[in-house]
Amino acid sequence: MTNKITSLADYLQKYKESVADPEGFWANIAESHYWRKKWDQVLDWRFEGKDAPHVKWFINGKLNITENIFERNMFMRKDQVALIWEPNDPKEKEVRLTYGELFDKVKQFANGLLKIGVKKGDRVAIYLPMIPELPVAMLACARIGAIHSIVFAGFSASSLADRIIDASSNVVITTDGAYRGAKSIPLKSVVDEALKTCPTVKNTIVFKHTGEEINFDARHDIWWHDLIKGVSTENTAEEMDAEDILFILYTSGSTGKPKGVVHTIGGYMVFAEYTFKNVFQYDDGDIFWCTADIGWVTGHTYIVYGPLLTGATSVMFEGVPTWPDAGRFWDVVDKYKVSQFYTAPTAIRALVGHGDEWVTKHDLSSIKVLGTVGEPINEEAWRWYHDIVGKGTRPIVDTWWQTETGGIMITPLAGIIPTKPSYATLPLPGIQPILVDQEGNELKGNSVQGILCIKFPWPGMIRTTYGDHKRCYETYFSLYKGLYLTGDGAKRDEEGYYRISGRIDDVINVSGHRIGTAEVEDAINQHPRVNESAVVGYPHPIKGSGIYAYVICDELSDEERDGIEDQIRETVSKYIGPIAKPDLIQIVSGLPKTRSGKIMRRILRKIGEGDATNLGDTSTLLDPGIVEEIISGAKVEVKR
Repeated sequence: MTNKITSLADYLQKYKESVADPEGFWANIAESHYWRKKWDQVLDWRFEGKDAPHVKWFINGKLNITENIFERNMFMRKDQVALIWEPNDPKEKEVRLTYGELFDKVKQFANGLLKIGVKKGDRVAIYLPMIPELPVAMLACARIGAIHSIVFAGFSASSLADRIIDASSNVVITTDGAYRGAKSIPLKSVVDEALKTCPTVKNTIVFKHTGEEINFDARHDIWWHDLIKGVSTENTAEEMDAEDILFILYTSGSTGKPKGVVHTIGGYMVFAEYTFKNVFQYDDGDIFWCTADIGWVTGHTYIVYGPLLTGATSVMFEGVPTWPDAGRFWDVVDKYKVSQFYTAPTAIRALVGHGDEWVTKHDLSSIKVLGTVGEPINEEAWRWYHDIVGKGTRPIVDTWWQTETGGIMITPLAGIIPTKPSYATLPLPGIQPILVDQEGNELKGNSVQGILCIKFPWPGMIRTTYGDHKRCYETYFSLYKGLYLTGDGAKRDEEGYYRISGRIDDVINVSGHRIGTAEVEDAINQHPRVNESAVVGYPHPIKGSGIYAYVICDELSDEERDGIEDQIRETVSKYIGPIAKPDLIQIVSGLPKTRSGKIMRRILRKIGEGDATNLGDTSTLLDPGIVEEIISGAKVEVKR
C-alpha cells in the first residue's frame, strides 16, 4: 500500500516535504491512481482577486473515480468483501457485498439511470436511509458523470425541497420507508410533500425496503426493481475532467438557506484515499467501521470513497447505538471483528451514561484504532473511550475537519503521533494551518490562541457553493485576505498541538474576555452529576454577554436540585476561572439535536436572547418537543 506514513520520523519528513513543495508532494500521491489522461499542471489557485476563490488541481487530467474503486482494485479484490451492511434489527441477516458484486450492482443501476435519460452533469437527489442501495446509487451517479446530492433521510420535506430546488435536481432516489430503532419512518411521503414545490424533478426512483403502502404515481414514480429489470451489468465509465463536480453536499449556513458545498473529482479522490489510509493506519484485512450516516460528509468520505478507493472492507450500519440496548455498537464490533472504529463524541457521551458493563461484556480485542469526529471531544469522554473501550492501549484519532475540507485535516496518525486528551494534535502533510487574531494577523509560535485558518490549498477543499460563487468567497475567504477561514477557534499549545475550541460564533465575549463555549461545556461536564451541557451567550446588561448553560443531569433529589447550580458554577470556576462561571443555568431533560447528534445551538441562542418567534425548521430534530420544554423553563422571558 503506497503513500503510507510508517513512523513519527516519516511523518515529520513528509510534512516538511509537503510544505516545501506542495505540488510535487500531491502529484506524487496522485500518481498511484488511474488516470485516462495525466494532468498538464498540478495546481492553479488564488484565494483573493477576480473570481476568487479559484482552485484547480490536476488540470486537464481525465479519469472516473469509480474506475479507481473498481477496475483498479478488481484483479486483486474481486472476491474480497467491500461493504458489510448491518441492518437496524439485529435479528435480520447482514448483507456482504464483494467488490465484484458491488461493481455489478453499480453498473446495472448506472445503466438504469441512463435508460431514463440521466446524463453527465445532471443533479440527482438521493434521500435514502443507511441501506446498501445508498452507496450503489451514489457510485452509479459518479460512474455516468451525474452529480449526486445526498440529503440526510431525517430532514423534513421542506429541507429536502430546499436542496432539490437549489441544485435543480431532475431525479430523486428514495425508499418506501426507513427503520430507526423501534420506529418506522415513511420516507416516500416526505418526498411526495417536498416535490409539490420542485418542478425540475421528472422521476422518483423508489426502493422497496419496509414494504409499507405508499402513494405510487406511475407517471413519474419508478420502482428500483423495475428500473433494473433485465438491464445489463456491462457499463463503460464516463470520462470526466479532474475539476468536474463529483457531488454537492448541503451544510447549514449562518443564514437560513443551506450552502451547497461543491467537491470535484480528482482532488477529492486523492485526498479521501490518502487521509483514510494514513489517519487510521489501515492494513489489508482490517475491517473499518465509521458509524456516521452517508447523508453527512463523514459518511461520504469514510464509509464510501476513502475505504473503497483503498480497497478496504467498510461496515455501514442502519440502526442506532442504543437499540435494542446500549450494547449495540459493541455487539457489531464483536460480530465483525472491527479493526478501526470511528464515531462521534455525542454518541460516546450518550453511552457513558449507560454504564461500563455494556462495553466490558463484549470482546473488543479486534479494535486497533478508535476515532472521533464531528466536534471537539471533552476530556472525560475521551478518557472513558480510551480506558473502557480501548482498554487503555488503543490510540484515539481525534479528527478535525469539515464538510468544506472534504477530508481530515488535523489529527493524530494512529499509533504514530502521540495523543493528548481533547487535542486534535498536528496537521496532516499537505495541510498548512495558521492561527490569526481578530484583525487577521498571524499568531506565530506556540502557546497561542486564535482563529484557525488555512493558508495554502489542498486537493479535497471546497471549490464553490453551488450556484452562488460569491457566497463561497464571502463565507470563507473575504474576512482574512489570502486565507481560508475555517470558522473555528483553536489554541496551539507549547508542543505545537492544536485544540479546537469551537465555532468562533460560539465564543462569548464576557467583560472583554473571550470564552469558548466548548471550554465551558467541558468544565461543566466534569461535575459528577452532569451528563451533557450546551452553552451559549445571551445579552447581559453589564457584561455585554453572559453565559447561559443548558445542563442535563442524572436524576436529582429535591435537595440535590437546590444546590446543583452553585456546584456547577464552582466546578467551572475550578477548571477555567471565576470569569467563566455561567450566569444562568437551566436544568433540562434533553437538548435540541439533529438526528446525527449535532446540538442546534442556534435554537438555544435564540431562546437565551428571549426570542422564540423565529426558530426555523425544528422538524428535523431528534425530539422537536424538547424545544417547547426548554422555552417553558427558560431563565429569561421568552417572546413567542
